[in-house]
Amino acid sequence: MRAMIASGTGRYADPWHPYPQTSALVAEILQGAGFETIIDEVDSAMGRLDGADLLIVNAGDPWRGEEGSTAPEAAVDQFAHALRRGIGVLALHAAVTSMRDYPEWAPAIGAMWVPTLSFHPPADDTVIRFEALPNGTTGGEFAVFDERYCRLQRLGRSTVLAHHEGSDAPEPAAWIRTHGASRVAVDVLGHDERSYESAGHRTLIAALARWAAGADDAPTEGPASAARRPSR
Repeated sequence: MRAMIASGTGRYADPWHPYPQTSALVAEILQGAGFETIIDEVDSAMGRLDGADLLIVNAGDPWRGEEGSTAPEAAVDQFAHALRRGIGVLALHAAVTSMRDYPEWAPAIGAMWVPTLSFHPPADDTVIRFEALPNGTTGGEFAVFDERYCRLQRLGRSTVLAHHEGSDAPEPAAWIRTHGASRVAVDVLGHDERSYESAGHRTLIAALARWAAGADDAPTEGPASAARRPSR
């Protein structure tokens, strides 16, 4: 299986997220899950999706950058074409703020960050509670150091697989959905390298990636070190 990681550089970079480092860690996880991985800048990556089974977006908000800079029309069309043919998609963390020049992006992933409405508390140690994952891993919980995105604008219907504690109530941390011919998975964790030190988070990413790409996983029990069942 072949995966293209669209990483936050240039106008998709920001001062808060070390995209080169986290994209490299995502590549390691995907390689362990059976993917051949390539990392490229976002707009350039869209022109290299032919033959790819999975697109991963790990990038920030391009509208924070230079005024008047937009995605090339060819890149926008190439992404739309990949969705029509059924490429798998995995959106990570700030990807819910990203690809704002791509009309198909937010409807595909089922959520977007809304300035002045969406927010997150300071990054901290938190517990993620998850349902059974697409690869058959049983539900449980894991600890991770991360940001907790709250009050995202939801678009369409999704199957929420994991939650974190929000300011008033649990908030979605990961979900899956279909968009046309594509399987789409979203994981809003992944602020910096510390997030990927969590074995449970790595297990979640691998399961979401394989589901989105249409890979067949045998049901597995989550490793005790990666995830533990919540107390009743």
